[in-house]
Amino acid sequence: MIEARGLTKRYGDTLAVDDLSFTVEPGRVTGFLGPNGAGKTTTMRLILGLDRPTAGTVTVNGQPFTASLAPMRAVGALLDAKAVHGGRSARDHLLCLAQTNNLPARRVDEVLDLVGLSSVAGKRSRGFSLGMGQRLGIAAALLGDPAVLMFDEPVNGLDPEGILWIRTLIKRLAAEGRAVFVSSHLMSEMENTADHLIVIGKGRLIADCPMAGFLAQGSRAAVRVRTPDPERLAVLVTADGGTIRDDGDGRLVVAGLPPERIGDLAYENGVRLHELAAAQASLEQAFMELTGAAVEFRAGRQHADDDILTGSGV
Repeated sequence: MIEARGLTKRYGDTLAVDDLSFTVEPGRVTGFLGPNGAGKTTTMRLILGLDRPTAGTVTVNGQPFTASLAPMRAVGALLDAKAVHGGRSARDHLLCLAQTNNLPARRVDEVLDLVGLSSVAGKRSRGFSLGMGQRLGIAAALLGDPAVLMFDEPVNGLDPEGILWIRTLIKRLAAEGRAVFVSSHLMSEMENTADHLIVIGKGRLIADCPMAGFLAQGSRAAVRVRTPDPERLAVLVTADGGTIRDDGDGRLVVAGLPPERIGDLAYENGVRLHELAAAQASLEQAFMELTGAAVEFRAGRQHADDDILTGSGV
C-alpha cells in the first residue's frame, strides 16, 4: 500500500506537487493520470525517496521507502527503461541487481522467462529495441517479487502483442493482491487496465475514484442517435432545449435530453430512428473535460495552425 498525506514538493518558485493526498490500495490497478507537467513523475520520485518532499509524508506499507531493509522486495519500479548499463547483458544486469539486494540468482532466469527475454538473455542491452528495453525494466521491477509495483509508461515501445501481454500481467499482479500503480498517457490502454484512477493537475488532486465513477463525473449525459432525417431531428431537439452535434460517423450525439424524450419527439413527429442509445464518454473525453483547466502547455490558436498548414501565414 502507498499512502501520501499532504505531499508537497517545491523547486525554487515552482510548486510541482501541491498538498497531495491519496492511497494506492492492494488488489487493484490504480491508474495515475495528469497532463504534461502535472507532477506525476515528481510524485513517483517522492514515493521512492529519489526526491525529498518539501512538506507532507509518503509511506510504502507503513514506512518511508528509504527505511526499507529490502527495497526490491518492498517495491518494484520502472521509471526509466533506459537506466541500464548498455555494456551488460540482460542476465548480468539482473544478476547484479539480485546480488546487491540479496536475492537468489535463480530469480533472474524466472523473470527473464516471465517477460519473454530468455532467448536474448546473453545479449548486451545496448542493442535492445525500445520494447525489449521495456521488458527488461519490467523484469527488474519483478525481481524481488514485491508487494507494490510502480510503472511509468510501461507499454512504451511495445507492439500490440506486447501491449496485450503487459496489460494481462498488470491485471494478474493486482489479482494476486499487490498494489499496482501505473502512469500512462495512453488513455485507451488505461481504460482497459485500471480499476481506480488518481488524476492530478498542476500538482493538485483532481479526482480519486473508481474508473466508472470518473467516466460518469467527467462527462455529461449524452445520447447517440442515427436517423435518415437528421435535419428534422435537429430542429426538434433544439426546440425542446437539447443540443445536437454530428459525431462524424453517421451518428448524432444529443445532450440535454434523455433517450426517452428523444424517442417520444421522433415518434410524435414521424421521424424514423435507426439507433437510440445512451452514450458514455471515453476515458480520453472525460480526462480532457476534467483536466482542461490544468493543462500547462497549449497549442496556439487553431486558425494560426491552419495558416501554417496552408501556407497563408507566410
